[in-house]
Amino acid sequence: MTLAVDPDLTLSRRERERLARRDAMLDAALEVFAEKGYSSASVDEIAERAEFGKGTIYNYFPDGKDELFLTLFEERVAAGMHRVISDSFEDADLSTPAGARAAFLGFIRGLIQQFDDTRGPMLMFMKEGHRTKISLEQEAAFALHFYGIIEAVAAPIGRAVESGALRPLPAHPIAHVLMGNVRGYLMAEVDAACDPTGTFKPAPFGSADEAAEFLTTVLFDGLLASDTDD
Repeated sequence: MTLAVDPDLTLSRRERERLARRDAMLDAALEVFAEKGYSSASVDEIAERAEFGKGTIYNYFPDGKDELFLTLFEERVAAGMHRVISDSFEDADLSTPAGARAAFLGFIRGLIQQFDDTRGPMLMFMKEGHRTKISLEQEAAFALHFYGIIEAVAAPIGRAVESGALRPLPAHPIAHVLMGNVRGYLMAEVDAACDPTGTFKPAPFGSADEAAEFLTTVLFDGLLASDTDD
C-alpha cells in the first residue's frame, strides 16, 4: 500500500516560510478589500495589516492590488469551484434522469458547502467584484476564469443531454442558468444575514442539504405540480 505524502512535507523550510508569508499577505488583502472595497484599498494598508514592508508585498505580487485581487479569486474561489465540479461529476452516472439528478444535487450541495467553507472571499467577490476598476488585462483574466467554470459545468450537462437524461437543450445556457440561480440563492442568504431589521426572510433552510434539494427541485423538476402530487 502506498501512503499519500503531504506535499507541504516535501518543501524546504525556506519554501514553507515563503508560502506562509504569501498566505499572510493574501489574508490581509482579503480583509482590507472586504472592509474598504477594492477601489479604496491600498497596498500600504495591506502591507500594514500583514505586518510586512510595502516592498515585500511587491516582491511577491509585482502588480500590486490588481494581482492580489486576482490571486484571491484564482486560489480561494475558482480553484475550489473546480474541485467541486470534478468531485461531483468525475464518476457520476449521467445516463439516466435519476442519476443525473443525483449528480447535480451533489454538485449544488458542494457549491453551497464551498460557499460556507470560503465565506470570506466568496462574500467579498459576490458583493465587490462587479464594482472593481481593474485593468483590461485583469478583467480579461477574470473573464477567462468565469468562462472556464461555465465550460467545466457545461461538459457534464452536455453528457447528460446526449444520453437522454436531460432534455435536448444547449448545455452552455443551462450552465449559466444553473450557476446564476445558485448565486442568486446565496446572495439572498447574504442579504438576509446583513439585514439589520430582520425583515428580509429567504427560504428558511437549515442546512446545505435542504437548500440543495430546493434548488434541484426548482431547476430540474420544475415548479408545476404533476398529476401525482394530488
